[in-house]
Amino acid sequence: MSAGRPALSALTVRLAELGLVLPDVSAPKGVYAPAVRSGLHVMVSGQVPLANGTLVATGRVGDGVTLAEAYALSRRCALAALAAADSVAGRAAVVGVVKVVGYVASADGFIQLPGVVDGASELFLSVFGEAGRHARSAVGVARLPLDSPVEIDVLFEVAERDAD
Repeated sequence: MSAGRPALSALTVRLAELGLVLPDVSAPKGVYAPAVRSGLHVMVSGQVPLANGTLVATGRVGDGVTLAEAYALSRRCALAALAAADSVAGRAAVVGVVKVVGYVASADGFIQLPGVVDGASELFLSVFGEAGRHARSAVGVARLPLDSPVEIDVLFEVAERDAD
């Protein structure tokens, strides 16, 4: 490392090793904040799978959206959640995942909800190792905002703030 250059955070290095790039934080679609820091936690509002502010897919899983597609969308939501946490706490401060809640817009009879939310969970394990292992809920719903197939919200653990 050359003098004058800040050290890269462990999270930055790990994302690069995995070939992952955090997206821009999407603007809220209502009256809320994308993420809020409180003490040693960052709570991220539900993230839907966006690319450049546009929903990547619409519909219900099991009716037009496959399990494999929904899994990939869940991963996209997890990356968006990381970006939102970074925006309020800084990438170097995000040290692990406490809880994930995955909402899946499910067609009648679709019961593979855990397989959809595994996309987010497995991404967090890849990024954080054991610190990415978390409590989780997978909830089937009739519809989600913007007709998204998946929505993920996350509670991250962050390091203590630097003393001012």
